[in-house]
Amino acid sequence: MAEKRRKFDAEFREGAVRIVTETGKTIAEVAKDLGINETTLASWVSRARRAGTAPGGGNDELERLRRENAQLKRDNKELAMERDVLKRCMVLWVK
Repeated sequence: MAEKRRKFDAEFREGAVRIVTETGKTIAEVAKDLGINETTLASWVSRARRAGTAPGGGNDELERLRRENAQLKRDNKELAMERDVLKRCMVLWVK
């Protein structure tokens, strides 16, 4: 006879993902401790990281994007100043 699938509530899934991301244990260790399938836990962790709700995965990407944004703003400001200087030089050269 076929095995009945177990259902896990959202609170249990979030707790399992939190254990993986905060303790540094492997997915296999946590899955064994909780008595669930390793691939099931891996899919929960992957889904949480893609959604940005897991502390381990989303924050690194968010921080990288913030640094990149700040760098692009600095570059844009510098290029705008260079453009203004060149405009002034052209006005003096034409006269």
